[in-house]
Amino acid sequence: MSESVTRALSEAEKLDWLRLIRSENVGPITFFRLLERFGSARAALDALPELARRGGAKAVDVCVPEAATAEMAALAATGARLVAWGEPGYPAPLAAIDDPPPLITVLGDGRLLQRRSIAVVGARNASINGQRFARTLARDLGEGGLVVVSGMARGIDAAAHEGALPTGTVAVLGGGIDVVYPKENAALYAKIRDGGALVSEVAPGTEPQARHFPRRNRLIAGLSLGVVVVEASLRSGSLITARLALEQGREVFAVPGSAVDPRARGTNDLIRQGATLTETAEDVFRVVNEATHIPLRERKDVDFAACSPPAASPDDTERARDTIVARLSPTPVKVDEIIRSCHFSPAVVAGVLLELELAGRLERHPGNQVSLLNNL
Repeated sequence: MSESVTRALSEAEKLDWLRLIRSENVGPITFFRLLERFGSARAALDALPELARRGGAKAVDVCVPEAATAEMAALAATGARLVAWGEPGYPAPLAAIDDPPPLITVLGDGRLLQRRSIAVVGARNASINGQRFARTLARDLGEGGLVVVSGMARGIDAAAHEGALPTGTVAVLGGGIDVVYPKENAALYAKIRDGGALVSEVAPGTEPQARHFPRRNRLIAGLSLGVVVVEASLRSGSLITARLALEQGREVFAVPGSAVDPRARGTNDLIRQGATLTETAEDVFRVVNEATHIPLRERKDVDFAACSPPAASPDDTERARDTIVARLSPTPVKVDEIIRSCHFSPAVVAGVLLELELAGRLERHPGNQVSLLNNL
C-alpha cells in the first residue's frame, strides 16, 4: 500500500513519517528518496538498518514508536500540531523548494501559512533606526495584504514581528515549538502564539543550537515570496537567508545603509549584486506583484510507490560502491558528474549515495551536490 500525499495522513501514517525523519542520518532530501524507493515510511523504516550496514555503518539509530508517540503527545499538550508535506495545511511555497521539511510543527493560526508572505530579517545588534524602519516596513507590508515572516531573533526580527502583529506574522523557530529563544522575547512569543503562528521542524523541547539556524533560515525563505534584509554585516546569518532565497527562486530586497556602518555592509553588497533597493513597502509590492504569476504549488497526485524507477539491486550497488566512493571527497561534487565519470546508471549511483548517507559518511548540499564525511 503506497502513500499518496494529496490528502491528510492518518495518525498511523504520520507517526511513521515522524519516526522516519527523526531517525539517524535521515534529512529531508533522504526522507523523500526513501519514500520514492520504498513507497511508504513504514517500509523505509524496515529497510534502514540494512541500507546503513551496506553503506559502512555498524548500526543506525531508528526512531522507535514510543519516542514518536511521546513527541506527538508533547505537541498536543502545547496546542501545536504536525502538518505533513502535501497535506491541505502545508504551505505551497515551502512545498516547492528542493528540500522541504516532511513535517512542520505549527502553533497558532495556521491559516496565515496559506496567505502570501514576505520575510523581513536582519541584524541582532540592530540600530535604533534599523529597528524603527523594520517595524514600519512590516506594518506597511501587512496593511498591504502580506504576512510577515521572520525568525524571532532580537533586533530586526523582533521589530518586524511587532510591526506585523495586527495584520499577521509567522515566526520560524530555531528550536522546538515550545522553546522561547531568546528569553527576552517571551512576551513577543506569547503574542505571536495568540495572534500569529509559530513554526518549527525540530522536536519540542529542543534547545536552539548554531547548526539549527541555517535550517531555520531555509524555512524563512521557503515560506516567502521574497526576503527583505534591513541590516546585516558581511558575515550575518541574514545573508544566508538571502542566498537561500535566491537558490529557491525567490526575490531578494535590501535596505541601503551608511557606508561607515558595518551593519550596512552586507545589505549594500546585496544591492551591488542585484538585490532590489528597498526604501518603502512600495518597492516590495512592485516586484512581488509582478512575480505572483510564478506558480508555487506542491506536486499533485504523488504516489511514491508508482512514480519512481526501479531501484538498483544490492549486488549492483556492492560492485559500484568502491568506485563511487573513490570519486568523492570533502569538496562537494554534483551527482550528475559522478554518474558521468563512473559510467554507472543513475539508479546505481543513487543507491550507493543513499547507503553512504544513512551510514553517516555522506553529506548533501544545495544544487544536487554531495561530499564525503568519513573517507574510510
